[in-house]
Amino acid sequence: MSGAGFHVHGPHDHEVEHAAHHEPTGMAGQIAVVTAVIATIGALFAYEGGATQANAGLLKNDAAIKKTEASNQWNYYQSKSSKQNLSELALELVPEARKPFYQDEIKRYKGEKAEIKAAAEKLEAEAKAFDDQSAAQMHQHHRWAQATTALQVAIAMAAIALLTKSKKLEYLMFGVSAVGIALGAAAWFHL
Repeated sequence: MSGAGFHVHGPHDHEVEHAAHHEPTGMAGQIAVVTAVIATIGALFAYEGGATQANAGLLKNDAAIKKTEASNQWNYYQSKSSKQNLSELALELVPEARKPFYQDEIKRYKGEKAEIKAAAEKLEAEAKAFDDQSAAQMHQHHRWAQATTALQVAIAMAAIALLTKSKKLEYLMFGVSAVGIALGAAAWFHL
């Protein structure tokens, strides 16, 4: 603590200075190295988590676009159905001489509707495929997030273990780190 021309060290400041002048050994050295490794792995997991979340969003957008295109096709199909229905009604009402024209119209609309229906169903299948891919990416994102969280908890436990010199917390930190790495492996292998 500084003020009015003099400087007073707290007990923790002295320990930090002492540790900085000596090579860490034993528990402190081990935890320092493990914490650096965990932090590096956690950063990689966080990056992967962000990437999979972005991919999921892009795939969801693609699904929405395909759904809109499919909806447009179904609207087009409906308009052809309405025209076919009008032609069928006209077929009942017109004189015999005009009936071949409306029979041809009905046949034409049925053919056009079949093509439109196939296109709409294809677009719906593409939309579903994009939705499924997005869901898979979100599942993977959640695994990356779980892994990152576990590693962050392990880092916090490492700091507490170091400050309290608790071997139990150190072992727990290793266990939580292992869980985090296992979750990262599950994300990597899409489990």
